[in-house]
Amino acid sequence: MTETAPARARAEIDLAALRANVRALRAQAPTAALMAVVKSDAYGHGALPCARAALDAGATWLGTATPEEALALRAAGLPGRIMCWLWTPGGPWRAAVEADLDLGISGVWALREAVEAARASGRTARVQLKADTGLGRNGCQPADWPELVAEALRAEADGLVRVTGLWSHFACADEPGHPSIQAQLGSFREMLAYAEGQGVRPEVRHIANSPATLTLPDSHFDLVRTGIAVYGVSPSPELGTPADLGLRPVMTLSASLALVKHVPAGHGVSYGHHYVTAGDTTLGLVPVGYADGIPRHASGTGPVLVAGKWRTVAGRVAMDQFAVDLGGDEPPVGERVVLFGSGDQGEPTAEDWAKAAGTIAYEIVTRIGTRVPRVYVNTEQAG
Repeated sequence: MTETAPARARAEIDLAALRANVRALRAQAPTAALMAVVKSDAYGHGALPCARAALDAGATWLGTATPEEALALRAAGLPGRIMCWLWTPGGPWRAAVEADLDLGISGVWALREAVEAARASGRTARVQLKADTGLGRNGCQPADWPELVAEALRAEADGLVRVTGLWSHFACADEPGHPSIQAQLGSFREMLAYAEGQGVRPEVRHIANSPATLTLPDSHFDLVRTGIAVYGVSPSPELGTPADLGLRPVMTLSASLALVKHVPAGHGVSYGHHYVTAGDTTLGLVPVGYADGIPRHASGTGPVLVAGKWRTVAGRVAMDQFAVDLGGDEPPVGERVVLFGSGDQGEPTAEDWAKAAGTIAYEIVTRIGTRVPRVYVNTEQAG
């Protein structure tokens, strides 16, 4: 959406900031290609506009979790390499093979489904074998790696697959100095050496996520997979703020005051009356709630900027709305309320909301719902 958004709420997406973030991340890993991960609708920012902007800025790969997400990108005409990795039995393997996607493979069952899809389509499937080097989620355990590698090589010899990549994922790259980081790198190198010793010739080897891209040059290999950092959110407060990392937040979430009213002292506010006014005051009604992705866990703590001042959610966040105590101030109905943005104008950031809700900033931006229109600015690349 590029036209003026309805006044209730809007998430402004600054594509110039996204392009700058991609360029900054490329500079952090100058010897590796860069994958922009646009899963979960680009972490809530809008997959297609963000994918296009990332490609404009020099990303050469796109990544998604589900094959359906990847297929939607291809159907929209996005070129180049697109990888997806979260498969379940009976998934759209044939469509993915025919769309020239790179398929993340974590076990023999998945490889066999990819092979059958290749046979049915008369195409060679591009597969990337994932090693579980210690995260314990997706990926093939070291004990099962020889079987997966052997079966992949047999399928490759038959012309049914091409092993385009070997990859893994960190558990604690956002915790500098965590002992698992070097342990996983060591395991990855061993599993790479085994597969390559057996004859696998991957185009790319990759393990680095956003925090590893920013802090672990020895993990960059041939490709880095950058997700949250593309959107200008720090992967972890321990690594620094976005500004510390050379990044700029892409999303600014705002709403319009729906009501301003005077209430007396001792007046309960929102469900359960967990907030009661201390004196005569004014309340402002912000017309977004947990149905829009505003975390209910931030009841009583979530910060907003109204008329140049920080306010805090008064009482519980409801499904569609929450209140703020304006302390007697009387901004007009329709006044812009900024929930989070870059922080440049004194507004809260996604990290501020994460602290208020006891979660991570990834969740704050990703959970903003479809009732909130995305409004894209700086859609054309300068120069």
